[in-house]
Amino acid sequence: MKKIEDIDANFAVQNAAGSDFLYRRVASDIPVEGLPFASSGSSFAFCRFPETPPSGINNWALYLGNCTTGAAVRFKTSAKVVMLQAQLSESMDLNHMPRAASSGFDSYIHRDSGYVYHKTLQPTREQVDGKEVLLGEIGSNPDGEMLEYLINFPLYGGVKEVFIGIPGGAEILPPSPHEVKLPIVFYGSSITQGGCASRPGNAYTSMLCRAVDAEQINFGFSGAAKGEKAVAELISKIPMSVFVLDYDHNAPDEKSLAETHGEFFRIIRQAQPEVPIIMISRCDVFAPIHPKHGNLSNRREIIRKTYLDAVSRGDRNVYFIDGATLFGIVDRDACTVDGTHPNDLGFYRMYETILPVLRRALCK
Repeated sequence: MKKIEDIDANFAVQNAAGSDFLYRRVASDIPVEGLPFASSGSSFAFCRFPETPPSGINNWALYLGNCTTGAAVRFKTSAKVVMLQAQLSESMDLNHMPRAASSGFDSYIHRDSGYVYHKTLQPTREQVDGKEVLLGEIGSNPDGEMLEYLINFPLYGGVKEVFIGIPGGAEILPPSPHEVKLPIVFYGSSITQGGCASRPGNAYTSMLCRAVDAEQINFGFSGAAKGEKAVAELISKIPMSVFVLDYDHNAPDEKSLAETHGEFFRIIRQAQPEVPIIMISRCDVFAPIHPKHGNLSNRREIIRKTYLDAVSRGDRNVYFIDGATLFGIVDRDACTVDGTHPNDLGFYRMYETILPVLRRALCK
């Protein structure tokens, strides 16, 4: 049986570009962004939680903490070819999401107009020591000009090691500082984690951070963002420019959401009195009564109450976004893969709706 890449070369996996490349290890030789609790040095682990996480976090969230959503590397180089080599700790294939997003990398180049999409590196299913390996071209620069790259890590897979390769004689230099000095931190469900974008850079969180030029720290946990106090206390320790609270989808019922949402906000606000906080309700397409999660209008009002209570106390750094507005009005049913998880169109519309609020919060 023929493979699709035998028929259409555009589907072929990219191969390595020769043996004269020097590879530098991400984390030890090239800094990684988006992992604020990762250990340093030879014991570096690509994990979103501390090596010894606090008690009180559910096991599924701890497991998903090994997914690298939000992690990225940035650097400058004039190398005509940039290679990426990675050993995945888990590829985490999903039925309704491309492997390019769940387990792949994508790259952007910074131009005068901002970040511009460049390349995607997809998994090959080749294995070394029982782990899947990626090796291919993530940057192409025939003119040899100095370019600044942003490379996003997989949204759902985990990585054991990542290397950036450039031809001998070329340099890797530090990137320009982010325009927004402190990261934007997100907490939420599978949608926050990036399900079901077609590649990492198309998640709404990634689009927002590129638009304002900020580091992303993503605490999206598919099905496991339960609004736990321990997670709020952990997040509250992170220096940040804005906090986005978006876990409505994962609170199992109205009672749970009511018991956790206001408290989660209070913990962040107590630790960081001035940080802007954006609260978002869920972005479902279909009927307002959900068979598992109850009346979605009631859930929205629970989140709005947290916002209004804060405003009534004099808090002027809080914002509320009604999830029913996130997909717009025209062709709402084209915005998801399953009525819940956004596709690229859905994520783009979320980005369009949230960006003006984010800019207001940043005074940009």
